[in-house]
Amino acid sequence: MSIWLVRAGSHGEYERKFLEENRVYVTWDRLSLDLSKLPDRRALIATMADLYPDVKSRGIANWASQVWPFAHVMKRGDMIVLPLKTQAAIAVGELTGEYHFDANGPDPFFHWRTVRWVQEAIPRTHFGKDILFSLGAFLTICRIHRNNAEARFEAMRANGWKAEHAPPVGGPADAVDETIEDSDLEELARDQIADLITAKFKGHGLARLVEGILKAQKYTTYRSPEGADGGADILAGSGALGFGSPQLCVEVKSQDSPVDRPTVDKLLGAMSKFNAPHGLFVSWGGFKPNVQKELAQSFFKVRLWTQKELIEALFSNYDALDDDLKAELPLKRIWTLASADEETP
Repeated sequence: MSIWLVRAGSHGEYERKFLEENRVYVTWDRLSLDLSKLPDRRALIATMADLYPDVKSRGIANWASQVWPFAHVMKRGDMIVLPLKTQAAIAVGELTGEYHFDANGPDPFFHWRTVRWVQEAIPRTHFGKDILFSLGAFLTICRIHRNNAEARFEAMRANGWKAEHAPPVGGPADAVDETIEDSDLEELARDQIADLITAKFKGHGLARLVEGILKAQKYTTYRSPEGADGGADILAGSGALGFGSPQLCVEVKSQDSPVDRPTVDKLLGAMSKFNAPHGLFVSWGGFKPNVQKELAQSFFKVRLWTQKELIEALFSNYDALDDDLKAELPLKRIWTLASADEETP
């Protein structure tokens, strides 16, 4: 069994399609040729060079090294890992079908293979840091095998995808994976920040961080003490006294498992109880797939924050946080170059 990283668009724009259709696709635009008919990788490189004349030769070779295995190397029974952009989780599945080509597309969905997905996406925190580093490969499709990844994924599958209990022992041979030319530094940094938040703001402590962000946004807040909260962890209103609009009823869940629809519905009940016209549900472990879809009718009443939105709000309001929170979360902003040769579709 091999493990393959496959991405659903650079911004996760194809995630729902991949998951709902039980397929993975090659997502290069205009690549409407049957890959199974090409004799070797050199033929693919030549074809892609014609299709994408503005891309440098190094970039074309990089792309071909990702596309070729999809049709010629992947096998039934191999494991597919899809790091999600919409929440801090990873979808995992088993490859169940052979390579298919559909000339009618639509573009870019000419190439696909069927997958049987694990029922729920797995929180990123369940994986070791070295595995997450591999999953941060700045590539759209690649094989993951360093740090004994295949055996460790098998062990996690046998254990119901629970978190790894202990860090693996690695040697010098594990230090470099030739399939990974570079890594998504932003994603790796977010994983480190998420680890620090998990360590510093356990349990009800996460509500303290959310309250700090709301205060930085000029809300006046009331945070319930730890224990039974009567349906709301935080009440927040705009302005110095909190009497302005918007007024929020906030529920915060620090667990790493996704929250279901009935749990979110309790927030709607609390909003009526506290006479709050708007609600915010913060779930560190994200939400089950049906929640976002079914709550579309409540778009103007309720907002859902996963780990992703919480960290983005932290970044946006970091300078306005109080000094105690900054001391617990010492962050700094950096700039780095993005090489065009390393970009993927």
